[in-house]
Amino acid sequence: MAGVTKAAGVTTETVETDAGTARITWHQAKKARLVLAVSHGAGGGIEARDLTALAEALPAHGVTVARVEQPWRVAGKKLAPAPKTLDTGWRGIWPALAKSGLPVVSGGRSAGARVACRTAAELGAHAVLALSFPLHPPGKPEKSRAGELLGSGVPTLVVQGGNDPFGKPQEFPAGEYELVEVPFGDHGFAVPKRADISQEGAVAVITDAVVEWAGSLG
Repeated sequence: MAGVTKAAGVTTETVETDAGTARITWHQAKKARLVLAVSHGAGGGIEARDLTALAEALPAHGVTVARVEQPWRVAGKKLAPAPKTLDTGWRGIWPALAKSGLPVVSGGRSAGARVACRTAAELGAHAVLALSFPLHPPGKPEKSRAGELLGSGVPTLVVQGGNDPFGKPQEFPAGEYELVEVPFGDHGFAVPKRADISQEGAVAVITDAVVEWAGSLG
């Protein structure tokens, strides 16, 4: 661990891993019963609209949110490393996420969701939250990553945009997980202006679904 800083009720912590220095931004619940750890995708950071919205909404419902920046992102690199390296970083971050003794929900968006699914069982995650799970590369449905999702081994919630080119909700295979669709949403949950739902409404679908699901976890 390299250090902790605090500002406006938000705590930022740096953690040393075998993949480099990671960073956790904590959003604490006053009476926490769960920790939700969420990481970013391969092309963005923790400022993504879904991660930001969850950090704002969940603490009021007894869930401390930890937004995690993988080492490559902290180092200022523009391209994510191989999945194996992403998993190494997540493993190194895990002790800091679990130090409170509370159950930890492992989550992330896109590539971060894949990491959460791949490592959930070995790390003892309480559940998995997969935001915009990249079921396949755009236009290449034959290159399915469904095995990662189906192999999480723990209760799993997928939140997927209705127009996500990495996998629309109807493309997902049957399995022991829950799936919530964000109408008209793309991979970043952006909705077109002509959609029957506003951008604020689309984000509310995400936060409402996660609040309800988190409340159902034993």
